[in-house]
Amino acid sequence: MTDLVLFAVAMLLTGAIGGLLAGLLGIGGGIVIVPVLDTALSLYGTDPAIRMQVAVATSLATIIPTSISSSRAHHRRNSVDIELVRRWAVFVLIGSVAGAFIAAQVHSRVLSLVFAIMAFLIALKMLLPTEGRIFAKEVPRGILMPVVPAFIGTISSMMGIGGGTLSVATLTLLNQSIHRAVGTAALLGLVISLPGTIGYMIAGFGDPRLPPGSLGFVNLIGFALIAPATWLAAPLGAALAHRMSQRQLNLSFGAFLLLVSLRMLGRGF
Repeated sequence: MTDLVLFAVAMLLTGAIGGLLAGLLGIGGGIVIVPVLDTALSLYGTDPAIRMQVAVATSLATIIPTSISSSRAHHRRNSVDIELVRRWAVFVLIGSVAGAFIAAQVHSRVLSLVFAIMAFLIALKMLLPTEGRIFAKEVPRGILMPVVPAFIGTISSMMGIGGGTLSVATLTLLNQSIHRAVGTAALLGLVISLPGTIGYMIAGFGDPRLPPGSLGFVNLIGFALIAPATWLAAPLGAALAHRMSQRQLNLSFGAFLLLVSLRMLGRGF
């Protein structure tokens, strides 16, 4: 009984912190939720071969309400590029479903390494003084345009992060302001998390190694505890984001990603 109470408290705190970061950085909270869930599932003896899949899938499920809450808060501040989301949505969605099914076929150590490497690269981008350094003056169009959102959808679905982590870094490199990038990323998180969650449910359905209370790779107990806390905390993070400078947001984002990357790198090996 004590273990169950501690688990519940840990999940609620994870949701609150994840929601705050979702609103603050547009990251959907998954960058926090995935490593914490991975640790909690290991304590409960979940099979290591699928542990990361369960953590990633459950994280994506919690990002659905978080993305709705966070994107609404940013939209009220006119910091969501709706036209860009419309252009990218189909390709992000296709990538998200593909990422879920790829992740279902590999060992969880592979997902840990993907998570660690991508988080580390993005952390470097955000921590280094790269203000004013961009890859393009505007978001690309034309024949190569689908590559960017499809990549974001695929990798984000495999990491369980809702796309904000990659979207924010990518959009700032494409000459978008950090506040605009964060708001847009919050809405893209919904486009990734909803189809990705469904994909993980289908891919893991009936697996005998799953922990109790799971629907496919999505653990409903974790979802029920984390989702309400993320929903309530996300607007607080969005309000805080608009009180901070671009450099402060970059440093906060980068430092957190660096710590998570190191932790998941150790998990992968």
